[in-house]
Amino acid sequence: MIKGLLRTVAIFVPVFLVATFVTFALRALSGLSPAHLQLGESATPETVARIEHEWGLDRPFLTQYLDWFGDLLGGDLGVSWFNGADIARLLLSGAVVSLSVAGLALVIGVVFGFGFGVLAAVRRTTWVDRAITGFMTFISVMPSFVVGIALVVVFAVGLGWFPSAGYAPAERGWAVWLAHITLPAVALSFDTVSDVARQLRAGLVAAYRENYVTGAIVRGLSPRRIFLRHVLRNGMGPALTVLGMKFPNLLGGAVVTESIFGMPGFGQFAADSAQRGDVPAVQGVLVVSVVLVVVFNLLVNVILARVTPASARGV
Repeated sequence: MIKGLLRTVAIFVPVFLVATFVTFALRALSGLSPAHLQLGESATPETVARIEHEWGLDRPFLTQYLDWFGDLLGGDLGVSWFNGADIARLLLSGAVVSLSVAGLALVIGVVFGFGFGVLAAVRRTTWVDRAITGFMTFISVMPSFVVGIALVVVFAVGLGWFPSAGYAPAERGWAVWLAHITLPAVALSFDTVSDVARQLRAGLVAAYRENYVTGAIVRGLSPRRIFLRHVLRNGMGPALTVLGMKFPNLLGGAVVTESIFGMPGFGQFAADSAQRGDVPAVQGVLVVSVVLVVVFNLLVNVILARVTPASARGV
């Protein structure tokens, strides 16, 4: 496990360096300037040069990058071109919203994905297995924005069980907070549920065919012990790997979902910043996204090494 952790960290460092360099190069590639954002059409070459000098944008590119990267390591993401606000503070408020929705969507995906996957594997080749496989295929092709609109129409407008839009922080009460994030989380979770269930079902069915399972049956071990000690531990690797790849999709899907439910989250902030041409804000969004994705994948790799024996052996 320690070797796997060190290997993941060793991969993270160059990935992070390349990602930050490409992210910082966005301003030079875009040709945008804070002068155009602040002054609009009235910007003249003289005012553009003056404002860019105030922001330090007339210095050599590598000098700007090294200063920005040094501030980044200290937790300083800079200030917005649009309103001069601290980007880290803006991102924190939006990230709380998005991570709440994505976290609940991930929990729903794990619980129902593992539940359906285990049931399909245990009842393999029966009508239960076929029904679950068909249902997972059906929900996997449903876009999150279509699911979100349908959920609002049925459960918010029709039945009135949930609020149709907005976000309430946990300080106002856990029930109110959960009510606001449930529908967007469910809309985001469909793809995760289907992929986790199908990968888990395939992994468990393959594990049932291994010789060590046959040997356990011959030794007279109970079906429950065989499943928990041998089949589940060795067959859940593909499903856990899928979870590591699904987290970026949940963050990316938040852009559409937050627009439907009117939530001031991470994705909505990124979309608004991109439309305004607020390059430092977009850079901050990308850097935080890279860190979140890499950290989540690091956690998945640690869990894999702890849970699945084959992963711990590097198989």
